[in-house]
Amino acid sequence: MKYTDTQITFSEFPDEISLCINISNCPWHCPGCHSPELWKDVGTELTFDELNKLIDSNKGITLVGFMGGKEEEINKLSRFIKDKYPELKVGVYSGGYSVVHFDFEVLDYIKIGPYMEEYGPLNNPNTNQKMFKLVPNSSKYIKNKNRFKEMVDITYKFWKHGGEN
Repeated sequence: MKYTDTQITFSEFPDEISLCINISNCPWHCPGCHSPELWKDVGTELTFDELNKLIDSNKGITLVGFMGGKEEEINKLSRFIKDKYPELKVGVYSGGYSVVHFDFEVLDYIKIGPYMEEYGPLNNPNTNQKMFKLVPNSSKYIKNKNRFKEMVDITYKFWKHGGEN
């Protein structure tokens, strides 16, 4: 898995200071995509050593966000982050609708759904995309690797007034 660049953001994952890593070779090719350059297989290999360098050179972050990527590779890198940097949260932007292959034990946020121009991005209340915060030990459960987490829909936090519908 390769990445093209990174940036520190305050908006991709609500209430977090995020090191967002743009993953290349995206299989979704959504019409109207804001980052079609990520469709190509280009960039730097995202190894454990490379991830260490990125995290260590960005002090003050609270979350590492993978902007795309294959589930198996995201799971390995997320596990590495949780083991070496337990204070950091991990999030992923997935263009698909399925969350079956992601390891919820090591994820704190997940965005699912491809970009569909007619519905707009996350900051549009009509969006088809959803951002979930994965909360451990709740009364509503999804089982994954013997741990339980609730998927709390926080998409409304991207909307101008931040109100739930």
